[in-house]
Amino acid sequence: MKRQIWFAVGALFLALGAIGVALPVMPTVPFLLVAAWAFARSSPRLRQKILDNPTYGPSVRAWQERGAISRIAKIWAVSAMAAGIGLSIWLGLPVWVIGLQAGTCAAVGAFVASRPEQ
Repeated sequence: MKRQIWFAVGALFLALGAIGVALPVMPTVPFLLVAAWAFARSSPRLRQKILDNPTYGPSVRAWQERGAISRIAKIWAVSAMAAGIGLSIWLGLPVWVIGLQAGTCAAVGAFVASRPEQ
């Protein structure tokens, strides 16, 4: 039963990662990281297929082995967070919402920036 649940989680996140390939605003690698993690518990063959993918495999392996993120991914992630805060300001969201968003993005951005580079 657990194996089937892990497989379903892996399949869901693999599908989200596949959608991310087509939609530029949706990340791919974070979804593939979760998929590989879930497949490690349910389908080692599918996990290996993710790791062997020539486009996304190196990023997934770098995270799993060293917690590393490529410089370009760091730049995109921090830029997207900054753009989200800018959009919130432009939309005139309440100050407390923008403050909460900015604080969260600052913490996540600091974490992303502190990871070793791929």
